[in-house]
Amino acid sequence: MTIIGTPLSKSSTKVLLCGSGEIGKEIAIVLQKYGIEIIAVDNYDNAPAMQVSQKKYIVNMMDYNELLKVIQIEKPMYIIPEKESINIELLIDLEKNGFKVIPNAKTIEYTMNREKIRKLASIDLKLKTSNFKVVDSYEEFQDAIYFLGFPCVSKPIMSSSGKGQYVLYSNHDIKKAWDHSKEARGTNKKIIVEEYIKFDYEVTLLTIKKNEKILFCKPIGHIQKNGDYIISWQPQKISKNIINKMKRYAKKIIKFFDGNGLYGVEFFIKDNNIYFNEISPRPHDTGLVTLISQNYSEFELHVRSILDLPIKNIYLNGKSASVAIIGENDFSEEILYNNIDSVLENGCEIRLFGKPSLIKRRRLGVILAKDKTTEKAINKCKNSLSKLKLEYK
Repeated sequence: MTIIGTPLSKSSTKVLLCGSGEIGKEIAIVLQKYGIEIIAVDNYDNAPAMQVSQKKYIVNMMDYNELLKVIQIEKPMYIIPEKESINIELLIDLEKNGFKVIPNAKTIEYTMNREKIRKLASIDLKLKTSNFKVVDSYEEFQDAIYFLGFPCVSKPIMSSSGKGQYVLYSNHDIKKAWDHSKEARGTNKKIIVEEYIKFDYEVTLLTIKKNEKILFCKPIGHIQKNGDYIISWQPQKISKNIINKMKRYAKKIIKFFDGNGLYGVEFFIKDNNIYFNEISPRPHDTGLVTLISQNYSEFELHVRSILDLPIKNIYLNGKSASVAIIGENDFSEEILYNNIDSVLENGCEIRLFGKPSLIKRRRLGVILAKDKTTEKAINKCKNSLSKLKLEYK
């Protein structure tokens, strides 16, 4: 791989990030190490990845023509989607015309649509999943809930970071869940209703596809709230049998997609059974723990796979944890982070994403720590989080 590293030159190697959140920011930081020109695109200004990129564009990424105009101007070597709200028809057309979409347009099309990925996994690839129904009317929604029984989970077919997700426990939740899903349904009006699996724990298996090789990181355990991760740790204690089964599932689905990059494959574990849940064709939020836990972070692994750079011996640096910093206000144009010295004095690290504003409980950063056990690392993070004082203006 030859990289032309003259920033902003006509011949520089260009990467266009479709989405510029915290995941995109960490990808951009790694790309910067290799002298690559980064064009950060999102639908709002001063997004985290824009703060570490050479160029930025603020466009509606669901608008075919708006996003196409940026691509035509910049002519990037690689297009890396960082979020779900992207016009998939454009990505397909760009790929047909010689642009390199990471990992590929087919993968993005399937993984951003819960109906497609769930049907692929359960029907075509014969992977064990929770039972589910896909509906597009309130009557069908009610029927699906009564068929699957309480509790169950409703999600928009297309959304990110748990937006629109709702756990239903009784008849009183049906209308609330239906209305809640409207906030995140976007252009696709369908809803998926899933059986609620009372799992023992949930795991992300970070899986790297690099040409003919498939590599794995140690399993990451995590806890979610309202569909969004709040705590993750590595490694998750897990039997060899379960790990091997997860690897077989991950290989099967990634070989179907067949595109280089890092994938976050999510599983529910119940007794000795594993249930495929979802897959992300990019670094995963639960994998933020790898910023401290591994010799190669998930972002380094993603970039190395894309650029065909060597990946040797992925190993742990120690038992580690991450705890998300969540903004509690509904809206704020300025956030002050007070008492950061106490976080660092406690032996933790902190990553603030630099989001320009807070809108309805948003993840603003993470606290990271290592210790003798993952439990101690989690407690160290929680203790530091309690000392961090956020002010909203």
